[in-house]
Amino acid sequence: MLRRSRATSLVSLALAAGVIGAWAALHVFAVWRLDAPAHPLLAVLCLIGLTWLSVGLFIVAHDAMHGAVAPGRPRLNAAVGALALALYAGFSWRKLIVKHMAHHRHAGTDDDPDFGRGGPVRWYAGFVRTYFGWREFWVLGSAVILYALILGPRWPYVAFWAVPSILASMQLFVFGTWLPHRPGHDDFPDRHNARSTRVSDPLSLLTCFHFGGYHHEHHLHPSVPWWRLPSTRRTRA
Repeated sequence: MLRRSRATSLVSLALAAGVIGAWAALHVFAVWRLDAPAHPLLAVLCLIGLTWLSVGLFIVAHDAMHGAVAPGRPRLNAAVGALALALYAGFSWRKLIVKHMAHHRHAGTDDDPDFGRGGPVRWYAGFVRTYFGWREFWVLGSAVILYALILGPRWPYVAFWAVPSILASMQLFVFGTWLPHRPGHDDFPDRHNARSTRVSDPLSLLTCFHFGGYHHEHHLHPSVPWWRLPSTRRTRA
């Protein structure tokens, strides 16, 4: 059991480092080296890749909130999670972890900070207001302005940070919040008010690092890292 725990921790840390490293490498290339007018297809591919990796940054931070990146090492979890959130959009680790724990305690109720009523557009607007406050506005705005000053004539390329972050927030909302928690679509299996979307594993990975396809499993076993959610379902079955 101890050996398995160590192996899980090493894999989680390696995957977290891989996501952060891949995002950083592609970010530097797109912002500092890419010639978008000369290579429009490559620019689109960079936006798609950075959007998916931005989703990954948030999922790494999410796993860290549950202690799943480095089990038994809270300081390391906090450091990895804070770094991932800062790279994603300058979010506050402390603020998000408090709200996310409230989501798990009150999933699908009026006390759930992630829950919203009405259609997906109205729900998403409330979702953004919950997590993007004045602190995030000033931190992200200052970072964008600083980047633009450093980049000089390449200042429009700061869009390769801003646009993927916005698109990733929509992707996270649709596949990680709205589809799993929207009421009235079908019955929830239990008190967690969460459902798994039951898509194929490759699609589950591409959409939300398995937090859509295996969302109910996550609520049942929040300390399980994203990459073990498929095997967790098979083990329970």
